[in-house]
Amino acid sequence: MITDDSIRAEPVPDITKSLELLAVPGSALEAPALAELTIALAAMRVVAADLKRLDTSHAARRTAALRVDPPPKEFETRLTQSVSPDGQVLDSASKDLARARQHVREVRKRVMDRLGAILSGLDPAERAPDAAVTVRGGRYVIPIRSTARARVGGIVHDESATRSTVFVEPPEIIELGNELRAAESAELREVLRVLRELTDLLRPHSSTIAAAWEMCIAFDDLCARARYAVDVNGFVPEIGGHLKIRGGRHPLLVPPLHNVERGSGGEAVVPFDLELAVDERTVLVSGPNTGGKTVLIKAVGLLALLTQSGIIPPIGPHSSLPVFTEVFADIGDRQSIAASLSTFSAHVAALREILDGAGAGSLVLLDEIGSGTDPAEGGALAAATLKTLTRRRVITLATTHLGALKQLAAETVGIVNASLQFEAETLTPTYRLLKGVPGRSYGLAIARRLGIANDVLAEAERAVPDAERTLDRLLAAVEARGREIETRSSELDTRAAEPGGPREPGSPVARAREGVGQGCTRTRPRLSARGSEDGRGRTGAGASGRDRSDGEGSAPDRGRSDRENRGRGTRDAGGVGEPGRASSSEEYPFGEEVSRSHASPSHSCRERSIAARSNDRRSRTLARSCDR
Repeated sequence: MITDDSIRAEPVPDITKSLELLAVPGSALEAPALAELTIALAAMRVVAADLKRLDTSHAARRTAALRVDPPPKEFETRLTQSVSPDGQVLDSASKDLARARQHVREVRKRVMDRLGAILSGLDPAERAPDAAVTVRGGRYVIPIRSTARARVGGIVHDESATRSTVFVEPPEIIELGNELRAAESAELREVLRVLRELTDLLRPHSSTIAAAWEMCIAFDDLCARARYAVDVNGFVPEIGGHLKIRGGRHPLLVPPLHNVERGSGGEAVVPFDLELAVDERTVLVSGPNTGGKTVLIKAVGLLALLTQSGIIPPIGPHSSLPVFTEVFADIGDRQSIAASLSTFSAHVAALREILDGAGAGSLVLLDEIGSGTDPAEGGALAAATLKTLTRRRVITLATTHLGALKQLAAETVGIVNASLQFEAETLTPTYRLLKGVPGRSYGLAIARRLGIANDVLAEAERAVPDAERTLDRLLAAVEARGREIETRSSELDTRAAEPGGPREPGSPVARAREGVGQGCTRTRPRLSARGSEDGRGRTGAGASGRDRSDGEGSAPDRGRSDRENRGRGTRDAGGVGEPGRASSSEEYPFGEEVSRSHASPSHSCRERSIAARSNDRRSRTLARSCDR
């Protein structure tokens, strides 16, 4: 990487209109336009020199290929001598202009002196208050009382609002005034001649100037993209692979230059990891409000578009992004009184456009899909839309609060649940993305924290369906168990990293880590919806065929395995259980209450299916983490 601060893009003004005017024969550029061209010519020369140095000193041949020969330096020198930076033609532009301006100054001085003498010779009653020589209509005049106009004589060029004061050019000044106007006209003619001369000097080289200007723009664009990548600590992703984002951050939350780990408000920016397997097409993100769901799907879209625009996005190493042919988004509320669109009808109109145009190679971002109408009908429409997009192999990221949609991941190949972690104790988001686990909405908990009356909340809790309550308890247990295992794994890593800490096989730390890994591994078969209350391998009547086909084996095999475990006793991650009796963390890997509840015959197939899929994926993730 080149970190030489002397290599930087030079600021260059927009000279599009000047280049267009140079193409018109007989035209003349104004002095401000020539001043901008002076700056542009200097920038062209500097950029060309930098690109040449990059080729010779740094062997940056692809960047150096931008270089074109700049216009001759004589043009820049001539313009610098003729036009000031603020767009005024200088006296040094030509000798005739210098003489014309000198003559104007001399005549003006004579006029001013003569008018001053006339004004001082008037009676105080004839002069206007604070009278001084001034200009009206391009002529030098003196202010006098309207009563003295007849005595002074001359030409009246203006009068005050009250008509008590008139501005008069005395008769003895008229000829001097005419001489001054003639001198000023001669000066203007010389200025116009100089401008035409400078324009004619540049016109034959307009194509060279245009090419050099494009070189400056291209180098400025390259430097801007490179500095942005450095500022946000971005890495070049693999282009054309499957969707795999490591350490992704929303571009608007990453501040430049100083601290790439702090957001615009000073809060820590939490990066996210998102990877889709070969057969996964749709990510359904659920969870509470203010948890970061919308920011997440916006971030994925912006990262993809930045990459396809040639800008290194704020992502970590070992990332890969597909090349999307179209990007569709339905984010926010598009209701319009003028267009007779409600919230739901606006969403439906956007969905129609997406379904008409999205196909393989498209990216679709849907925020709060299925909202704005009856939850049952909205959920059904959302489910059909997501299934259709998944069949078309469209990469889709959708957010939702509808509990019915969380079942899609258990029913449809290619759809996976995800959530953003939320601290249940403090009701604050952590913004950590958890793939494979649906999120809880925390609606009633947030309402309680915001001061809703207890009797209202109690009535609301009684109205929540039993299936939804059971699913919420199951997800809460999954989150709690995951945090427990992550905390235990972090503690073991910390102990292993301590100076002199035992790391060899057979040490207490190694045995403890092995126990955690074994505990995670053994809990995996317990997470499917088998309907077993006591772990003896009895299969519940409501277990779906998909859950029974997840590699668990037949019911007799499971029964033999359980009997063997009970016969020899078990050891969990926290210690040794009683001989002949399974510990609670193995018999009920996510808590006794939850394991019993999701095995109860009264629960529906939908609840057990969601519980099995979400718990099974979560335990596999945690097991891999512990094994590492």
